[in-house]
Amino acid sequence: MRILVELVPSILSSDFAHLADEVAAAERGGGTVIHVDVMDGHFVPNITLGPPVVKSLRKVTSLPLDCHLMIENADDFIPAFADAGANWISVHYEACRHLHRTIQLISQHGMKPGVVINPATPVDLLIPVLPMLHHVLIMSVNPGFGGQEFIPYSLTKLSRLRELRQQMGLKFRIEVDGGVAHDTIAAVVEAGAELLVAGSAVFSSGRAEQNARELLAAARKAAESNAA
Repeated sequence: MRILVELVPSILSSDFAHLADEVAAAERGGGTVIHVDVMDGHFVPNITLGPPVVKSLRKVTSLPLDCHLMIENADDFIPAFADAGANWISVHYEACRHLHRTIQLISQHGMKPGVVINPATPVDLLIPVLPMLHHVLIMSVNPGFGGQEFIPYSLTKLSRLRELRQQMGLKFRIEVDGGVAHDTIAAVVEAGAELLVAGSAVFSSGRAEQNARELLAAARKAAESNAA
């Protein structure tokens, strides 16, 4: 089965003083979705972006905005992200007390719902909600900071998620975030990932367009080899 891989540049590692230029460069390099990490300093030990930045991004790109909410009380913020122009919203299994209701709320606001699981959370816990989802995001690092080292066990989780999708006859997308770079991108694609979130590997060296193009080429090569 041929995997349609997409590069999802994460702006957490971009130069915020030139954010519009960074996003444009990543798009020229083949990025098709923009990933926005939202952290509240409670669920994860960092504070980052909110709806105002999403609203500003919406003015400079037509690409889908994939907002990853690493926050508590996500339900309180979903309407604001919808108003700001977010297209996809993913929430953490570990942070949502009433996950089914939160997923419904995302859909009711016209956005595509996703659920994220941390490295220590088993994939099978998502079985009851998988039919409701547009995407599932496997964290391959502990959330909260960019530039961390990839956790190898994530490959087993990606493979299990792909297996569940096939067994259940579903069509949700499989996303991976954390440590996705030139030395790991082939492995995550071979394990089943399709939406490849990359931050430092795209933006850290000031060569976003070239980096994105090279990462996407490596991912497509792995997907073609896997399909052969």
